[in-house]
Amino acid sequence: MKHRKLLAFAVTAAALAAAPAGAEGKLYLYNWTDYTAPGLIEKFEKETGVEVVLDTYDSNETLLAKLKSGGGGYDIVVPSHNFVPILLEEGLLQEIGADKMPGFSNISKAWRSPPWDPGNRYTVPWQLGSTSFTVDTGAYAGDINTYKILFEPPAELQGQIGMFNSPDEVISMALTYLGFPLCNENSAQMKEVRDLLVAQKPHVKVYNSDGIKDRLVSGEVLAHMNWNGYSIRARDEKPSLHYAYPKEGVITWVDNLAVPKDAKNPENAKRFIAFFLRPENAAAQSNFAGYDSGNAEAAAHLDADKKSAPELSTPAGAKLVFSSSCSQQAIALQDKVWTEIKK
Repeated sequence: MKHRKLLAFAVTAAALAAAPAGAEGKLYLYNWTDYTAPGLIEKFEKETGVEVVLDTYDSNETLLAKLKSGGGGYDIVVPSHNFVPILLEEGLLQEIGADKMPGFSNISKAWRSPPWDPGNRYTVPWQLGSTSFTVDTGAYAGDINTYKILFEPPAELQGQIGMFNSPDEVISMALTYLGFPLCNENSAQMKEVRDLLVAQKPHVKVYNSDGIKDRLVSGEVLAHMNWNGYSIRARDEKPSLHYAYPKEGVITWVDNLAVPKDAKNPENAKRFIAFFLRPENAAAQSNFAGYDSGNAEAAAHLDADKKSAPELSTPAGAKLVFSSSCSQQAIALQDKVWTEIKK
């Protein structure tokens, strides 16, 4: 598919129904920072009478820790696909019956009954995207399409690198650069990852998954780990910022709406999910955040600049690496490496 090739989806016929009206009370939403369209929330509140209270986090690890501690009392959370099995194993999510919801048929066939949630018993797709990095090409004019830019930066970028504060994402990127499989259980290969990240550390100005756009636009950093949608928003403010498609592979992912086991307002959570399954609402989220939608009918409602954005059209021949759910052994090795890096 030539257009919007990042995570191609099949267009399906859909029976469209409005979200249930006449609701009341609150909906506590816990989502990634700067990842919820304000207009979407306002529309839901107006249609249903439900007040939405939004809190944010910066990584899947933060979300997992919050839910495991029993804190928050949230009604909807937004885990990435590779963390859904972990949340399920911990008994932290409840079934939502997505296949019975109005608009379920709008979900692209590729994301109905996905491997991480057969039958969509617990989740529906929120946004689809990739993880790479953004470079200020006004400061560095060379080829940016290699992870060497981040891990062994040229002189122009040394000391000006921004990395996520997430072991899963940083280590997955390092493994991809070194040509090793993700969720790695090989101690020798993970030692190479550790050595790479230790050598990189003097060139890293910040480990932070929040505020990426502002750091890039202000020039506080010249290259930063980034998601493709957030890179669009940075480029809108500073045209010299470009998103890389590393030759070693671009990590891709699907974020999902899910309802925690201890949600206080599960019916309002299901109302929001049904509301989001309407194509115009899924498109409103994509128009705000800059990511692809798992809703096959949303494309007709996308803004023109999103349809043409290079960050949403993977170059021909680019290697895509779909992130995985890791074993406990792999997570333990990952945590050991991360502890050494951050000490």
